[in-house]
Amino acid sequence: MKKVFPLIVILITLSVLGIIFIQMSWIRNAIDLRRQQHDQEINNAVKRIREELYQRYFAYRQEYPTDENSKNFMLLNFSVNVLRGEVDDVIEQSIRRSGIRLKYRYLILDIFQNPLASSGNFRMEHIPGAIKTQLTPENAIYKETLYLYFEEDNNYILQQMSGIIGASVVFTIIIISAFALTVRTLFTQRKLSEIKSDFINNMTHELKTPLATISLAIDALTNEKVIHDTEKIRYYSSMIKEENKRMNKQVEKILQAARIEKQDIKLNLQELNAHDIVRKVADNLSLQIQEKNGSLSLNLGAPRHVIKADEVHFSNIIFNLLDNAIKYSREEPRIEIETLNQGTMLYVRVKDNGIGMNKETQARVFEKFYRAHTGNIHDVKGFGLGLSYVKAITEAHGGKVRVESTPGKGSTFTVSIPLA
Repeated sequence: MKKVFPLIVILITLSVLGIIFIQMSWIRNAIDLRRQQHDQEINNAVKRIREELYQRYFAYRQEYPTDENSKNFMLLNFSVNVLRGEVDDVIEQSIRRSGIRLKYRYLILDIFQNPLASSGNFRMEHIPGAIKTQLTPENAIYKETLYLYFEEDNNYILQQMSGIIGASVVFTIIIISAFALTVRTLFTQRKLSEIKSDFINNMTHELKTPLATISLAIDALTNEKVIHDTEKIRYYSSMIKEENKRMNKQVEKILQAARIEKQDIKLNLQELNAHDIVRKVADNLSLQIQEKNGSLSLNLGAPRHVIKADEVHFSNIIFNLLDNAIKYSREEPRIEIETLNQGTMLYVRVKDNGIGMNKETQARVFEKFYRAHTGNIHDVKGFGLGLSYVKAITEAHGGKVRVESTPGKGSTFTVSIPLA
């Protein structure tokens, strides 16, 4: 799977880049083709102007050529002077029939560069950018030239194709978004797979030890030397009972996490003395701290410490924070619990001198099943459910939890709970 995953990402990336490249090439070719079509439309318009002027000239003379030779002969004396009142109309119709909607200006000059007809707004500086066409045949007596200038915007072709280009861009964005979503989903699935593996490993380890102990105790109870010894039977029975409680607690943690995920949390809210609960939980864990030659100091200085909370869940919040501080502490843990008031909230801070966390770990520490890298080593036990439970229950009470930490210098968890 580790080798297949990068291969899938690379193949998808190459496919998307290929599609984008082909799409851009198609748009560029479409723009070039449309520009060629536009140039052809202009050429067609010029031809129409010349042919229409010829037809008007023949109608003016009231005679029509029967073949190309007679046509060329009749055009030897052609001049737009005889059609002065019709030139505007001819040019307008010819341009519009060619499908051109641009604004235009025109000027017709004779062989001596004298103006014979113009649109009125044509200026001499337009000549370099105008389309030059000789209206009269090469052997005509009067040489007359048409200068046709279009007020073409630099983005005219792009504006004409804006619909197609816009649709292409939209679909390209959709493809890129789908690609990003696919890769993100792959990363998420990979992360979930790793979390699941870690969870199974941790759960196996957590349940293996009490099961092994129970198995040894049962074997001892069936021993001939023990079966008649009442004292030893009680000892091994109590051992089985304690290990059974331990397993039940682990299972209860998992079921509790499932209830939180379903948002099936029922709180029995009542007025509680937060300081009494903190002291009680601290006393219960003091033995573990003493075994590590550590210390736990209480700085319960909040003048208002009566809260509206569920006693069991609030006790579990304090227990999980202290248990987490003990697990990730150094050889001699130094833990401090502080309380203070801000507004209508009671703040409980649990500070330790443990291994601390980097920014990435801090961002994910409240995720279900997530454990810091050190936590995946089995000298630090657990499922990675404690802090996710703390966050869910605290928010269910209308409070918040946050963490401040520096690698190697410890962590400080702060929980806020509404006052009664």
